[in-house]
Amino acid sequence: MDNIENLTSEILGQIEKALDLNTLEEIRVSALGKKGRLTEQMKTLGSMDPEERKTAGQALNVAKDKIAGAIDEKKIALEKAEMDKRLASETVDVSMPVRPKQQGRIHPVSQVMEEVLTIFAQMGFDLAEGPDIEDDWHCFEALNFPKNHPARQMQATFFMGEDNVLRTHTSPVQIRTMENKKPPIRIVAPGRTYRCDYDMTHTPMFHQIEGLVIDKSTNMGHLKGCLLEFMKKFFETDDVSLRFRPSFFPFTEPSAECDVGCSRENGEFKIESGKGWIELLGCGMVHPNVLKNCGLDPDEYQGFAFGCGLDRFAMLKYGIPDLRSFFDADMRWMKHYGFLPLDIPTVTSGLSFNAGVKK
Repeated sequence: MDNIENLTSEILGQIEKALDLNTLEEIRVSALGKKGRLTEQMKTLGSMDPEERKTAGQALNVAKDKIAGAIDEKKIALEKAEMDKRLASETVDVSMPVRPKQQGRIHPVSQVMEEVLTIFAQMGFDLAEGPDIEDDWHCFEALNFPKNHPARQMQATFFMGEDNVLRTHTSPVQIRTMENKKPPIRIVAPGRTYRCDYDMTHTPMFHQIEGLVIDKSTNMGHLKGCLLEFMKKFFETDDVSLRFRPSFFPFTEPSAECDVGCSRENGEFKIESGKGWIELLGCGMVHPNVLKNCGLDPDEYQGFAFGCGLDRFAMLKYGIPDLRSFFDADMRWMKHYGFLPLDIPTVTSGLSFNAGVKK
């Protein structure tokens, strides 16, 4: 009995002095495990006489319960102490911002698209969209492209099967709109387009926006006025000059290339009259054959269309020299040319005013 009491006191003392859970587990195994000290004592009961075995067995069971209870209490105390230590060392200052520095940026193309769509919405245009994968009818045939037109060839178009292509322009949206909507029509159609081309000013995938107006009285004067108003708002200056040069597009007649007056003095690009010209977009009156292909009577309806590259607009407005860098996913480039999400330029609050904080 004395041996059992001494052993129990010794083990309880070890439990009290344990400083961590690993040490406590070692004490438990050494006392109550298969080869533990109390377990070894239990094995000696078989050699005792019945009366002695009864007394010793009761004492061993009491000792075992005491030690198990002491271990459980110590374990709870050690776990609480460990949690308190972690909470003290891993405190969070809830008064600090979650993100002390903004990392994300609005891409210049996304920003320019938002600006352009906002301007045209204020001018009364609706938004129209179409699929990136088009059939030959909507991408070429309905737009009056001859069978031997270069745009149909492999060097300009990504073909997908026999009749489908990655659209080379957003003009198919005009066809789909005229097929499904009765005039008057006044829409802009932004989206991705694809061509086999790659250099400083061309990429295999780029962004365009098309404009279309169809009614019974629209003419080239309305087209010029529409584009002039848009350029003034987009470049934020009333000193805008437009020049229309005769050109050819299968889907418009007459067709024109539109240039805007600009200056390149001291290596700085600026929209300004009387210093020089830069080509920005193509436009013209919708070809009668296109109207017929969409089920409209060209003797009753007429209208204009225009198309421009949003990537080119972003380059010109925000001074980006190489179109290929738009798609490099380089965060250094994005931090320089991108816009902070909460400080992006808007038509209502001012474009140039906020553009200075984009970096």
